[in-house]
Amino acid sequence: MSAAPESLARRLGFTDAVVIGVGAMVGAGVFAVLGPAAEAAGTGLLVALVIAAAVAYLNAVASAQLAAAYPTSGGTYVFGRERLGPWWGFAAGWSFVIGKTASCAAMALVFAAYAVPGPEWVQRVTAACAVVALAALNYRGITKTVALTRILLAFTLLALVIVVVALAAGEASGSEQLGGWQALGEGGVLGTLQAAGLLFFAFAGYARLATLGEEVVQPERTSPRAIVTALALTIGVYLVVAVAALLAAGPQRLAGSPTPLVEALDAVGQGSWAPVVGAGAAVAALGALLSLMAGIGRTTLAMGRNRDLPGWLAAVHPTYRAPHHAEVALAVVVAALVLTVDLRDAIGFSSFGVLLYYAIANASAFSQPAHQRRWPRWFNVLGAVSCVVLAATLPDSAVVTGAAVLAVGLLGRAVALRARWGTR
Repeated sequence: MSAAPESLARRLGFTDAVVIGVGAMVGAGVFAVLGPAAEAAGTGLLVALVIAAAVAYLNAVASAQLAAAYPTSGGTYVFGRERLGPWWGFAAGWSFVIGKTASCAAMALVFAAYAVPGPEWVQRVTAACAVVALAALNYRGITKTVALTRILLAFTLLALVIVVVALAAGEASGSEQLGGWQALGEGGVLGTLQAAGLLFFAFAGYARLATLGEEVVQPERTSPRAIVTALALTIGVYLVVAVAALLAAGPQRLAGSPTPLVEALDAVGQGSWAPVVGAGAAVAALGALLSLMAGIGRTTLAMGRNRDLPGWLAAVHPTYRAPHHAEVALAVVVAALVLTVDLRDAIGFSSFGVLLYYAIANASAFSQPAHQRRWPRWFNVLGAVSCVVLAATLPDSAVVTGAAVLAVGLLGRAVALRARWGTR
């Protein structure tokens, strides 16, 4: 009996890739992250949003340049191995897997919080069920993922349009809520950078396009264009929504609410639209969760191929052409997390892991030869430094936990390599 082919099928065109990227970024972040960012920086969250978008752009062009040169599954895990060596690749892959697994838990929890009124345990069980259902969809292949992502993204964008229009038409919306130019610095440098690190959580969806490189048609041309296009569209959406919410409610009121867009609607007498926000948030969370799980599955596949994770995770389903073992393992881990973790901690931990991932992506892009380069090297230097700075300014619990889990992964790889060498 011949072995099943191990490669994934190239089925994603430019539009499909953009949909996956935007669907991953315009997710629950826009409904949940404005609150913690306002708490850290006040009106300065607008400055933080610009900083997060700038760092995201630097990371996106580095990822685009690398994806064009290495069109295979795994993203910066592969890029780091090829450009910097196996240990750097492992650090990137491990940071991505742990960070984005936390993101999956956060998205599932946001979905349940908006979709299921009731006790916390009911919301957690609902979140776990959503994870299992979407894993089953991803199990059946990437074209199923894209089809549902299109539907979820369309509904999310419609909900955001309705919210922004309602806020603009409200009773008390105005620039006085912002507190003047001096209010932009009220969070101080540390508060603004911390807010930028938290907001970065909502921008990191373009990583999905790099990790799906093995399934993109003409990846050398499609991936760079899709990554930059998806990011540009998302930045526009986030700026419009953030400005509308601040003009409606002001930073203090947003900071005190776990549902900042609902709070903004209440502030201008448009609370009757709150169910639209709830539905939009629930659908956005599902869309982001679906795309996140697809990306993690592909990175896990690549790490399994190189024995940086157990080799059985590299299995590709003979019919659906999806990394089915990786999808099942991810569903089990995320379901366990949503039953135990706190949403804010999940967001901070996710940002820490993903920022480290992109620091390595920038270092990898910096090392590329001239014929592979599309942007200047100083972009990569600025991108890497920015990622490290934002990661360091995240809440202490996120930094300590993230560093500890990263160390466990590196130690585990060292032990596994030593055992492997000992058997030779």
